[in-house]
Amino acid sequence: MATAPETLLAGADQDDGLIARPPSRARVTLRRFAAHRTALAGLIVVALLFVLAFAGPHLTRWSYSDIDYTALRSAPSSRHWWGTNRIGQDVFAQTVHGLQKSLIIGLLVGVAATGGAAVVGACAGYFGGWTDRLLTFTTDLLLIFPSFLVISVVSPRLKGGGWLVFALLLAFFAWMVTARVVRSMAISLREREFVRAARYMGVGPLRIIARHIVPNVASFLIIDATIAVGSAVMSETALSYFGFGVQSPDVSLGTLIADGTGAAVTYPWMFFFAAGLLVVFVLAVNLVGDGLRDAIDPTSRPGRRRGRGAAK
Repeated sequence: MATAPETLLAGADQDDGLIARPPSRARVTLRRFAAHRTALAGLIVVALLFVLAFAGPHLTRWSYSDIDYTALRSAPSSRHWWGTNRIGQDVFAQTVHGLQKSLIIGLLVGVAATGGAAVVGACAGYFGGWTDRLLTFTTDLLLIFPSFLVISVVSPRLKGGGWLVFALLLAFFAWMVTARVVRSMAISLREREFVRAARYMGVGPLRIIARHIVPNVASFLIIDATIAVGSAVMSETALSYFGFGVQSPDVSLGTLIADGTGAAVTYPWMFFFAAGLLVVFVLAVNLVGDGLRDAIDPTSRPGRRRGRGAAK
């Protein structure tokens, strides 16, 4: 016959099997994001655009630089799916190559700008003192610096791999606002109990920043990086439209839109495919950013808001 303690232990073991462990924060975030239908649709669209950009060049026999002298400004057909431009280049091949270049630039700028903002803002907020003053002064100085003028002067003089330097220039002028927000968040975090405990245990400041400060602002950084990708693509398109971005013979969505603007009415396929992909991508990225904000922010409850609106 089992004793009372043994009976209690056996009951506790059975209860442990019945008690469900609370879901992790990542699982809750994924569940909330999956419930956000518009954000999920935006993510699917972004994924399809990436597939089109990187698989599209392998679907056609035409390269973006090939010229078909027998089809100048030809309408879409079985030979040229999206038609040709004024010198006989295949619009589909050019558009998917331009989309690929714009997406790569957008990703590079988003990752580099958000990473730089995280480092500068976290260091300024945690260290304070002269470090904070120096980094804040540099951030404020770059905020008023004429970035468009610098990029417009430097970028056209770059050849070969100039698009990579162009992306780095965009990232160099895109991190300041985010850094100021991260700085404010780091100032509030540096006096929290877990940070003070790590400091008293002799953990180095850089390790505290990497393991405690940055992870606690990661939700904001993820959302900011998502939005920064769309903003970078728009900036690249605008600069390339005016001839200050990706340089010929390479192409991007901006250069294709600039080349097709004059023929938007007479030869619409030269303009609307590139412009349409740009609009769809930016809209989808913004939807993904909104969904991440609602999924990560614990105070955001879209389902409850919809329920209240329906009740009214």
